Amino acid sequence: MTAPRARPGARWRKSVRSSGDGQCVEVASLGGAIGVRDSKAPAAGHLALSPAVFAELVERVRRDELDPAGPDPARPAPAGTG
Repeated sequence: MTAPRARPGARWRKSVRSSGDGQCVEVASLGGAIGVRDSKAPAAGHLALSPAVFAELVERVRRDELDPAGPDPARPAPAGTG
């Protein structure tokens, strides 16, 4: 399987939640989809997510549900989660 190519003219922007330690992603509007890629390796391809799936991904990140180590007890819970 080959990685999807970035669409010509797509305007990629770095996430406002990206950290200064190289853990960065970029997003772009790709017509009917939202593109997500690693800012350190933009030529490696991107994920193309539907707006609904992208919104769910963002909510799960906000709820700290995607960290394999689990929620960080030193970090306060996001507003409205408990």
